[in-house]
Amino acid sequence: MSQVTEFNEYRQRMNATIMAADNKVIKRFFNLDTNTYAAGALDVKTKEMLGLACSMVLRCDDCIKYHVGKCFEEKLTDEEIYEVFAIANIIGGSIVIPHFRRAVEYWEILKAEAGSEARAGEQADLAAHKAAHGNEPAA
Repeated sequence: MSQVTEFNEYRQRMNATIMAADNKVIKRFFNLDTNTYAAGALDVKTKEMLGLACSMVLRCDDCIKYHVGKCFEEKLTDEEIYEVFAIANIIGGSIVIPHFRRAVEYWEILKAEAGSEARAGEQADLAAHKAAHGNEPAA
């Protein structure tokens, strides 16, 4: 199981367990967190970058993974993510560097998995084209 899948499945499973406890305060806090990252005066991409920088400064590895994943979903470029990393490092100092390394590792894993999925999709498209049209070149 990939690190990304393992992290996401664990998070979903534990969130379901937490929600099943039906604690009103916890549910409200989770709702507040969700709504904080919704589009408003700041777009979602900007909010996720802020969340990532703050998580790095606070040295919360699970939070960092979550926000790196969200930044990836928001289609940050390498240049953008590294600027966020730079801000977090300048604010947090050298103690952030180990968390920075893990953030970069997770970013690279996300990119590699997305590349594998894209290649698999392209291969499936090519196979479907060949099945439908033989060896005729794709348009």
